[in-house]
Amino acid sequence: MSTNEPEPGSLTQPHAEEPPKAGFKKGISFWISYIAVVTSIFLSALDLTGVATALPTITADLNGGDNFVWVGSAYALSSTAVLPLSGSLADIFGRRPIMLISIAFFALGSALAGAAQNMNMLIAARTIQGIGGGGIINMTEIIVSDLVPLAERGLYQGILGLVWSFAAGIGPPIGGSLAEDASWRWLFYINLPVCGVAFFLVLIFLRVRTPTGSMWEKFKRVDWSGNFIVIAGTTLAIVGLTFAGIRFPWGSAQVLAPLIIGMFLVGVFLLYEAKVPKEPSIPWEILRNRTSLTGYLETLIHGITSISLLYYLPIFFQACLGASPIRSGVDMLATSLVIAPFGLFAGIMVQVQGKYRPANYVGWILSIIGFGILTLLRADSTTGQWVGFQILVSAGVGMIWAASIFPVLAPLPVERTASALAFYAFVRSFAQTWGITIASTILQNELKKNLPDAFVSQFPQGSEIAYAAIPIIRDLEEPLRTEVRTAFALSMSTIWKTMIGITGAGILTLPFLQEVELRAHTDEAFGLGEAEKEAMRKREGDEEATIAPTPGDVNSRTPSEK
Repeated sequence: MSTNEPEPGSLTQPHAEEPPKAGFKKGISFWISYIAVVTSIFLSALDLTGVATALPTITADLNGGDNFVWVGSAYALSSTAVLPLSGSLADIFGRRPIMLISIAFFALGSALAGAAQNMNMLIAARTIQGIGGGGIINMTEIIVSDLVPLAERGLYQGILGLVWSFAAGIGPPIGGSLAEDASWRWLFYINLPVCGVAFFLVLIFLRVRTPTGSMWEKFKRVDWSGNFIVIAGTTLAIVGLTFAGIRFPWGSAQVLAPLIIGMFLVGVFLLYEAKVPKEPSIPWEILRNRTSLTGYLETLIHGITSISLLYYLPIFFQACLGASPIRSGVDMLATSLVIAPFGLFAGIMVQVQGKYRPANYVGWILSIIGFGILTLLRADSTTGQWVGFQILVSAGVGMIWAASIFPVLAPLPVERTASALAFYAFVRSFAQTWGITIASTILQNELKKNLPDAFVSQFPQGSEIAYAAIPIIRDLEEPLRTEVRTAFALSMSTIWKTMIGITGAGILTLPFLQEVELRAHTDEAFGLGEAEKEAMRKREGDEEATIAPTPGDVNSRTPSEK
């Protein structure tokens, strides 16, 4: 397809002129604002990856085998439910206040999680933490979009990916080390000083514009009814998914009733947003063009497959290879430290080519091949095998992680960026909940089938066999220990086989992507404040740089930029 023709149904037409090869020069105000955002995303990634590694130890310490799944689900539930609201609030109240509130929620949840005396307290704390974590991730994407045009964003998205990868790389070893040698409580307490640094940087240095108007006027503009519908629907759906296959069978009323009602309410929310509110949280326009809709579908599929890799590969290391929590974190470095460089590569690839389809094609092909070879992992696999297999699948996952955002945003006007990104984050987070549930159900059912009956019978109905069994595998007598490890490897192979099929659905979305010109300007309603831009122009000696003329217009750029 031509890269210059507008997509049917698109909201925007490509510019008559080619976008500039390089945008405005970025001074100290931009870089300090960007560092503030980077610190915030580091905070969220460090916690998310560390907790997964320490979960078996936390579950055993708090006697929470029956409720362990809620440690992850409560976080996913709250972070997903508030995403549309956080995007709406960011447009109405401004980016910086919502980011500060998100960091504060995350800090409060971390403190309460570290002090938890039982699983119920930990689950409540994780709910509070999830509100903050979801807001941080969403606001990071929105603020970067305010600061950097889409045509130039590949590099900066890649830098965020590298920071995420660094946090993901050190998170599992830190989580495992604290769980094994100190106390898992410090996994949450160490968030507090990082929260303090992130809060200070955002408060002092994130100098972006804030919309004018009284607080009461802004409150009246919020789509409270729509957000109530989506929060209720998301909560019910995730409750049903959390129960499914573990606490209750998939066909039970306890699973189907909340799941069906929840999904129905999510559908009602989308219809409500299209018809009722003057300022909808999720404007219907962002779904009216084929390319954006396909980008969201890509994100949904990628969310399911990527979280299964990140969440359940540590299970393989601990159950099949006998790795300790800290060792499994180290073994995961081949995944966490590969995802980001390939995300950076995909971002630069899009930026240099001005096209996003090639990066998406390569990412999906690598992913399906990678999940295919993961099915070959066994309890006696060599180090070269499980490292090499991780590298290939992680390369594909990383590329799609970075490349899928471009088809979502390219056809939309910059004024819709916050809403589009809020829905993008919502789709990814909701998909990750499905991914965890699908993989968990498969593993639970396969373990019941593959493990020796005498071993399975010691775990009560409704408990997650994988997390309950891992702490005792190393103390089993032979040949039972080898039988259990072999059963775990075979059971996890079924997870990867399922992901091959789901990844194949991702490949089928690619023909529906159409290249749309990447915009070379940002939304002037947000971004750096006037004072910061003026100071930046003076330092650069560029008094002719413009704000008033249409951003990205070739005729409005200085001779040196043309």
